[in-house]
Amino acid sequence: MTITLTRTDPQGADREALVTFHTSARFPFHVRPQPTRVDLERAIDRGAFRDDEHDSWWLDDERLGRVGLVVLEDLQDPAPLLDLRLAPAFRGQGLGVPALRAVTGHVFRTMPDVTRFEGQTREDNTAMRRVFLRAGWVQEAHYRESWPVEGGAPLASVAYGVLRRDWETGRVTTFAWDAITLDD
Repeated sequence: MTITLTRTDPQGADREALVTFHTSARFPFHVRPQPTRVDLERAIDRGAFRDDEHDSWWLDDERLGRVGLVVLEDLQDPAPLLDLRLAPAFRGQGLGVPALRAVTGHVFRTMPDVTRFEGQTREDNTAMRRVFLRAGWVQEAHYRESWPVEGGAPLASVAYGVLRRDWETGRVTTFAWDAITLDD
């Protein structure tokens, strides 16, 4: 599977497609699982899909066509953040890893000042957590009760990252958690 990125035009040709993509499907592991049309139009107008801090691309598969969307956030930082969404019809088909690898490659090839790339997901999103690991990312944090859940108690947010040098070399560098106890 080959995933390519097609930059969106949120203020123009892709405005309605972005609204439709988000409102016609449920994204159960996101903070807002199914935003409304009004929510999306406001987000587009505020620059959530393209401004100095955000940019977005459609995820296109050579065989299946348009399969999802990625939004990059915090673009002024040396460690931008990822928001990856696959359309429901394409989940569970092995597209997560190639999509994440395509986005990671894009970030490191086109953003020379970026030293690391970050992503977070809910603790119960085991599919995405496996995607991060299979794509060479490392779990770096576990934030207890920090992910708001509509109609439920907050869950943990699990953070993953990949370093530029790991992407360049194809090696995954890990670290030992520096856990101290009261006895130390």
